[in-house]
Amino acid sequence: MDERTENLWAPAEPTVFQEPPPAVAAARESLASSGIHLMPAATLRAHFGTGEEEWARFAMHWEDLSQDRYAAERGTCRLRRYGRFSLTPTTGEMAQLPDTPFVQPDRSNPLYVDVDRHFDPLTDAFAADPLLRSVVTLLGQVAGALDSAACWIAKVHPFRVVARAGGEGQPTPEGRHRDGVTLVSSLLVGRNNAIGGRSTVFAPDGPELLSATMTEPASLLLSDDRHTLHGVSPIRPLDPSRPAHRDVLVTTLTPA
Repeated sequence: MDERTENLWAPAEPTVFQEPPPAVAAARESLASSGIHLMPAATLRAHFGTGEEEWARFAMHWEDLSQDRYAAERGTCRLRRYGRFSLTPTTGEMAQLPDTPFVQPDRSNPLYVDVDRHFDPLTDAFAADPLLRSVVTLLGQVAGALDSAACWIAKVHPFRVVARAGGEGQPTPEGRHRDGVTLVSSLLVGRNNAIGGRSTVFAPDGPELLSATMTEPASLLLSDDRHTLHGVSPIRPLDPSRPAHRDVLVTTLTPA
């Protein structure tokens, strides 16, 4: 990709102020008061107005991910891609940014602090998928409960964690950690033959704030990354003779 930004969608028409939709209002209130929010799949699907066909199309992007060699060096089978977008919350304008290495700041992920990690970029089809725009736009709306930003930078990570037959897969081999951002989100896209994969958000001093195993695609977990830690337990095959996998979209937001 060249050094210019690529506008994928035109700005939305300006609108007069109105009350946020119920799904957005509930997420904002929960994030502001407790730093966490778990949005049920039915709520997210209703908010987007999408059906099974749209979600099935979106899930197909997870069949075109690349090996994460950094995770493989630590014994974890993980597939992923990576991309960045800018989002202007007042207009809804969203633009893809040039490809860069992924770097996590100090006091975040203990395995990869200040390490340049190079991942394959998002496919053009994934970057242009309307559901991706819907997800990032929603996150921009709820992130306003945590910080005021004229422009958000969204980092988008589609992940597939694989557990081989008779083995286990580690969604977060680094254990509980933070990502060094404002808002961190995990959208469940699918699970196949998998048990485990319990998502937990912790207070900085240790106590659990929320723990849940997301099993229904379109479930969305949100947390204030500045004041919480998070982690996911290993997955294992339900049928130990076959492999298992868990697909998620992790998206983070920070002010530009």
